[in-house]
Amino acid sequence: MQVQHPDADPKSHPTSNAEKDPDDWTTGDEPMTGAQASYLKTLSEEANQPEAYDTSLTKAEASKRIDALQEATGRGNS
Repeated sequence: MQVQHPDADPKSHPTSNAEKDPDDWTTGDEPMTGAQASYLKTLSEEANQPEAYDTSLTKAEASKRIDALQEATGRGNS
């Protein structure tokens, strides 16, 4: 019988890596995704901050801006 370390199977902790700092993302310098752009546009309109929507943002920048706008709109609170 083989004893497996709990972290050896990433599915044993499916959300352990869900909250990673965008500055540490390996793909953070890539352009934001379509989903990020769409959500960012929606949030910026809801927050009355249309200037927050910028199509030139990277994935990491968009993520940070989405977090800030979620705070401003209360959308990120469960």
